[in-house]
Amino acid sequence: MADGADALLVGGRRDTATATSGTPGRLRATGPLAAVAAGFVLAQLLFVPLSMGLGWDETVYVSQVTTHHPAAFFSAPRARGVSLLVAPVASWSASTEVLRLYLAVLSGLGLYVALRTWRDLLPTRVLATAGAFFATLWVTLFYGPQAMPNYWVAIGALTCVGCFLNALPGRTGRRALWGVAAGAALMALMRPTDAVWVALPLLVLAAVRRHGPLLLALAGGLAAGGAEWVIEAYAWYGGLGERLSRASEIQGGLGLHLAVADQMRSLGGRGLCRPCTGSMPHPVVTLWWLALPVAAILGVAVAVRARRTAATVLPFACAVTAAVPYLFLIGYAAPRFLLPAYALLAVPVAVALGRLAGAGRGRWRPAVATLVALVLAGHLAVQFAVLAGTAARTTDSRRDWARVAAELHRLGVRPPCLLTGHESIPIGYYTGCSSGSTGGNNENTTAAEIVATARRIPVADVTGPGGTPPRFARDWKPYRVTGLEIRVAPAG
Repeated sequence: MADGADALLVGGRRDTATATSGTPGRLRATGPLAAVAAGFVLAQLLFVPLSMGLGWDETVYVSQVTTHHPAAFFSAPRARGVSLLVAPVASWSASTEVLRLYLAVLSGLGLYVALRTWRDLLPTRVLATAGAFFATLWVTLFYGPQAMPNYWVAIGALTCVGCFLNALPGRTGRRALWGVAAGAALMALMRPTDAVWVALPLLVLAAVRRHGPLLLALAGGLAAGGAEWVIEAYAWYGGLGERLSRASEIQGGLGLHLAVADQMRSLGGRGLCRPCTGSMPHPVVTLWWLALPVAAILGVAVAVRARRTAATVLPFACAVTAAVPYLFLIGYAAPRFLLPAYALLAVPVAVALGRLAGAGRGRWRPAVATLVALVLAGHLAVQFAVLAGTAARTTDSRRDWARVAAELHRLGVRPPCLLTGHESIPIGYYTGCSSGSTGGNNENTTAAEIVATARRIPVADVTGPGGTPPRFARDWKPYRVTGLEIRVAPAG
C-alpha cells in the first residue's frame, strides 16, 4: 500500500534516516520547511502593508518599551510577552515599517523552528503541508507582522506539543524536554490563561503516564513564562484570584457563552467582533472553517488506522482545549483568538490532505489529485481576498487616528500632553500623549486629576459619534475632526 495511510505516516522514519546521511539529506528533510517559512514571510510583505499603523492593542504593548511614547494603561488580561518581543526594535525606533519587517521575519523564523520540532514524528511532506495550510490562512498572515500575542501562542503550542511527543518514553531525544519547557514558557509569556488551556491534555497525559521529567518540564515552562504575570497580580491587583476576576470582568464575564456564530461572523475580516452583530459573511468565506474540524477528524482516523495515533491525536486534543474558551466561555469574538487551535489542527488536516491526494487508484488517481488541487486553489483565493480587504480597511482606519493626531498637534496639543475619552489610547499614542480614562476597562484616573493636569500641560477630550462629552470638559472649546468632537482644555 505505497499510497495508503500507512505509507503516509511511516514515511517519517525514512525522512529521519535520510536527514542523518549528510548535507543533501538534511536539505531534503528541512528544505521544504524553510521554503514554507520563507513563503510565509514574503506573503506578509506583499499583502500586509508595512506602513499599516499600529492598532489599539499594539499601541499598548509597544508603548511599554518605547522611549518615544508614554506607556499606555496595561489592563489585567494583558501579559508582557509582546512588549519583550518588540523591545529590540521599539526601544530605539519609532518606525512602524521597521517594526513590521522585524516581526514578519521573526514570525517566519518561528514557524520554521516550530515545524522542525516535528521532523522525527511525521514525514517532511506532511509537515510542509501543515505549515503551508496554517501560513496561508488570512488571519495568520494578517497577524504575523503585528505586535499581538496570539500568533506566538500558536508557535509556542506547536513547539511544545512536538517536543512533548519527542520526549515520550520510547523516543530518542532528552533534549526535547527543553523544547517542551521553551514552548510552554513562550505561550505563558504571551497569554498565561491560553497556555493553560493548550497544555491541559499534555499535563493530563504526563500525569497519567507518571512521566516526572516531562511533567516537570511542562509545569516549569508554564511557571517560568507566567511568573511575571503572577508577580504583577500580587503587586497591583491584590492577588492572582483578584487579577483573574478583573480579567474576566474586562472580557465581559467568563461563563457559558456560545460564541461559535460570533467567530463565524468575524471570519469576513473583522478584527474584533464586540458586540458581534450583523449578517454572516458569504458562505464561501466560512466554508473552510466548517470543513476544518471534519478534515482534522479525518486525519485522526487515518492515523488511528495506521496505528500511529499520538502525533495526530495529541495536537487535535490540544487544539480542542485551546478553542473551548473562545467558542463557549466568552461573549465576543476575534479571529486571532483561534490561531493556536488552527496551528495545532494543521497537523491532522495535513495528514488528511495527504491521504485524500493519494486516495485514487489507477485512472482515478489524477482526477482525485486534480480535484484536491482545485479545492485548495479556491481556498487560497478566498483567504487572500479576505486578507487584502482586511488589510486595506485596517490601514485606512488607522490613518484616521494619524489625521486626528495631526489636528491635535495643530491645536497645540503636543507632548507632554494628556488625552481622554473616545479611543484615547490609540489616538494618544499617535499624538505622543498619555491617555486617561475615568471609567470602563481602562480606568486609571479621575476627573479631578484630569482637571488638575490641564493646569500644567495640554489636555484634550475626544467624544465619539453620538456621544456626549464628560462634565469636566463641557466648557472646553470644541473642534470637529473626522467625525469626532475634540474639546481642548484652556491653557493653564
